[in-house]
Amino acid sequence: METASKDALRQQLLAARRCVADDVRGAEARLLSDHLEPMITAGITVCAYVPVGTEPGSTELLDMLLRRSARVLLPVARTTPENKPAPLRWGEYRPGELVPGAWGLLEPPEPLLPETALAEAVLVLVPALAVDRRGVRLGRGRGYYDRSLRARNPHARLVAVVRDAEVLDELPAEPHDVLMTDALTPNRGLIALPSRE
Repeated sequence: METASKDALRQQLLAARRCVADDVRGAEARLLSDHLEPMITAGITVCAYVPVGTEPGSTELLDMLLRRSARVLLPVARTTPENKPAPLRWGEYRPGELVPGAWGLLEPPEPLLPETALAEAVLVLVPALAVDRRGVRLGRGRGYYDRSLRARNPHARLVAVVRDAEVLDELPAEPHDVLMTDALTPNRGLIALPSRE
């Protein structure tokens, strides 16, 4: 599918998210946390993200992950000197210590970990606008996660966090796409995707 078509789909999905009331988003965030909690065991590393705007999730979900696991890593997005997306760096989540970063994103403070820290995670929660039943994820289009997820532990679960209506039958795929193993939705919970090995 052409980039213009993917951009149109992104705009459609973002517009639908903007129509969701704040109380519904809050309730959905609590459901996501409830679904995840039984999966989290002490001593593991989880990579997660701080939701931006209308993205599913919450800082309360991050707090639950931290209480239940040994370590929660959050992404830090940067660009190269040529203004191209660089692989994500990571920082440890500490409640109350998020700082403003590039593009108005909240991120963990220094010291930052290298991109290879992702390999320590057994569970990686990935923001997505949609995911299909094959595991193809539609992100915001900059490619940070596709560049970064190649450094993952090959046995880690890659979980696209989306709203229920954002699990689609098919999305356009490109050779550089890293397939998700699961989707997490508020009402359906964890959905195993066929890409899971």
